[in-house]
Amino acid sequence: MTRGNQRDRDRERAQARGGKKGTKDDGLTPEQRRERDAKALQEKAAKKAAQGASSGDAGGKSGNKK
Repeated sequence: MTRGNQRDRDRERAQARGGKKGTKDDGLTPEQRRERDAKALQEKAAKKAAQGASSGDAGGKSGNKK
């Protein structure tokens, strides 16, 4: 029964390491975060569309069949 306080000791060690995993502390409200993410998604989609339009037929189907 020497392992009774192992969980507590592990928590103390994790806290001492300063690990705040998974917390989103960017100072934004959920609405602001939603707007920021939507804008980033739109920019990414526009960039991908522009890249696809400039590269022509990038689908790999060239129509040159032997």
